[in-house]
Amino acid sequence: MQKHASDSSEVAVGKWVLPRYLDPMNAPVTSPDRAPRERKPDWIRVKAPTSAGFNETRRLMRDLNLNTVCEEAACPNIGECWTKKHATVMILGDVCTRACAFCNVKTGMPKAVDPLEPEHVAIAAAKMGLEHIVITSVDRDDLPDGGASQFVKVIEALRRNTPNTTIEILTPDFRNKADAAVEAIVTARPDVYNHNLETVPRLYPTIRPGARYYASLRLLESVKKHDPSIFTKSGVMLGLGEQRLEVHQVMDDMRSADIDFLTMGQYLQPTPKHTKVMDFVTPQAFDAYAAIARAKGFLLVASSPLTRSSYHAGEDFAKMRDARAAQLAKAG
Repeated sequence: MQKHASDSSEVAVGKWVLPRYLDPMNAPVTSPDRAPRERKPDWIRVKAPTSAGFNETRRLMRDLNLNTVCEEAACPNIGECWTKKHATVMILGDVCTRACAFCNVKTGMPKAVDPLEPEHVAIAAAKMGLEHIVITSVDRDDLPDGGASQFVKVIEALRRNTPNTTIEILTPDFRNKADAAVEAIVTARPDVYNHNLETVPRLYPTIRPGARYYASLRLLESVKKHDPSIFTKSGVMLGLGEQRLEVHQVMDDMRSADIDFLTMGQYLQPTPKHTKVMDFVTPQAFDAYAAIARAKGFLLVASSPLTRSSYHAGEDFAKMRDARAAQLAKAG
């Protein structure tokens, strides 16, 4: 049985034994009209966004009728990223056809695909002067191709308008359509293909019920088979009740699929209706996981409580490219 944070004062991570976060000052906060919610530890608290750069980014997104996962998923890093005029654009609307237990994006029947969206994404990239852009989307199980053609059009628009911008995509799993979808997108040649596994296989039925763990792994593996030069990337959330050895197995599965870049971050409950946080994983535990992941052979690992798929994506892409160059030089 999985232990909750209250079951023990310590947690083993590899050869480390680390204290769990049990500060009595962070006990659950209750009120007559609100369900109990556990207070966040100091290491994952962030300041409210108030900068001029943040407001400029928000106005630009609204003017171009673009959605961002930064807003829709209530990302804790939005203040920092938008101040730097970095935003992760979420294409294919703001309504998802799935209802994952961890995700804050709206669920329902989406609107028609916006034909102007690809050009608007390219305009936004140009106006923000982006050297690297991350494009993600909602799940669109209602579309014959799952929305793959819109990813292709966005990539093509960016190549025409901002040819020096490197492109990272974070796609859904294209359930039952993955082979054709991946082939079409890879042909458009993004620089990084990201698809998040999100959690360990055991938790999929409750956390990611509309998806299949091994189907997601095969999707990422197929990217490399189509074009080995494209970097692949995937991420998991911690604090959902996963066990240490399960996380290690996910790392091994990713390496078997030749995934280059692993991201690991703390799950945060967006609303009382979503899955509860089972454990606030300490920064030291994230460091320990990162050390293990590097030993398993990933080109790059980003692991911290506030790490998210697109957090510092541009800087990380440069590091990953340098790591591959060093690896090839050593091999040759």
